[in-house]
Amino acid sequence: MSLTSVFKKFPKTFWVANTIELFERWAWYGFFMLFANYLTGSSDVGGLEFSQAQKGMLMGIGTGILYFLPVITGAIADKYGYKKVLFIAFVIYTSAFILLPMFDTFTGVFIMYLYLALGAALFKPVISATIAKTTTDETASIGFGIFYMMVNIGAFFGPMVTLLFKNSSYNLVFYISAGIVAINFILLLFYKEPDRKPNNDTLSTSISNVFKNIGLVIVDFKFMIFLLIIAGFWTMYNQLFFTLPVFIAQWVDTSVVYDFFHNFMPFFSENYGTHDGQMEAEFITNFDAMFIIIFQIIVSTIVMKWQPLKTMMTGFLVCAIGMSLTLFTQNVLFTFAAIYIFAIGEMAGSPKITEYIGRIAPADKKALYMGYSFIPVFLGNVFAGFISGNVYQNMSDKTTFVKQEVAKRGLEISESLSQNEYFNQAAASMNMNPNELTNYLWTSYNPSKIWYVILAIGLFAVVALYFYDRLLLNKKA
Repeated sequence: MSLTSVFKKFPKTFWVANTIELFERWAWYGFFMLFANYLTGSSDVGGLEFSQAQKGMLMGIGTGILYFLPVITGAIADKYGYKKVLFIAFVIYTSAFILLPMFDTFTGVFIMYLYLALGAALFKPVISATIAKTTTDETASIGFGIFYMMVNIGAFFGPMVTLLFKNSSYNLVFYISAGIVAINFILLLFYKEPDRKPNNDTLSTSISNVFKNIGLVIVDFKFMIFLLIIAGFWTMYNQLFFTLPVFIAQWVDTSVVYDFFHNFMPFFSENYGTHDGQMEAEFITNFDAMFIIIFQIIVSTIVMKWQPLKTMMTGFLVCAIGMSLTLFTQNVLFTFAAIYIFAIGEMAGSPKITEYIGRIAPADKKALYMGYSFIPVFLGNVFAGFISGNVYQNMSDKTTFVKQEVAKRGLEISESLSQNEYFNQAAASMNMNPNELTNYLWTSYNPSKIWYVILAIGLFAVVALYFYDRLLLNKKA
């Protein structure tokens, strides 16, 4: 069957839902890729100067809850209707983006981020269910392929747009995301609710059924072991947003990329460069989404006929190598190569998780088990928050190291200075310029050693998956 004839089989709502997803992901990643540096960055460039541990707790628990809530919000959508729930989601989304930059205390930002997560949690199950209900067995593969393409187009363009305005004011980043997600109010006028079974249970009954179903899944020991192993993959994957932008901003010398663009494509150095001849960290990390847009179809075609478990193990291994190597060096060209390796692993392994769950689930509980594939994403965010928080702060945080060095040398520097001012004054007190101090801290404190932690998590997931398949599943067979 030709691609054109498949496209003709999709109803209008399928295309409306995909466009809604594009703008929602555009708004989300427009702020989320910049969020880690917003939370921990220096106050003189608009950052909040939270500690890495606070950032890890906020992003880990907040984003984790976002992925847990859809089991409840999905039941709400089934009860009250998709269109109503989407409308409420966009109201929460838009207001949360406007309100978030008004808070600068840890508690205030945490509460507002949880409010934003509620909007995302209301949105997620509805849009996925819409895609599922507007595709058939014949069109599902291409349909979800289009859907993931929209996710990655949004993920790529979101940060590219918001980064243009970051240097004017971080507040604009949030307001742009609010404006982008508000476009969906217009698209909602063209959204026709797909057929769904009316749910006549009370809301409390619907939600109690959700928790009964969670109980059914949790007692399946083999399935829970699998989900815990997959959580290892998501823990490693989330470092792309939680740790890598901070690591690049603190340690990686991106001047060679700045010079290249300055000489050949000045638009990029002017709009995505900093005043001291470096590129924005998020501009570098955003190459992951660009690689996926370019190569996803090629990689999917190659691994299409591979067994899901073999593909996941290969993908996770490549991902682990790529993500750990992004935290290995101060050389930005090496970082680009590592992000490319990571992206290849992500494209191969990540889509196969859902397929594998479909294969190992009991025949009469397939839909139930597929619905709980969010559990490792939830756990992966919480674990990733700890790694990018407490672990990063102790092993790799430049702010921590410079304060240790100042204390070791008995220097007196005011704690009331912004992070950047403190660092510059510390450098001057040690008769170095800021670059020399960065390099001195790099060789003295070895912040790249966190790459061992990320590699170990990834390797654990791969090895555990191998033994899971050999010992647990084959026993049953």
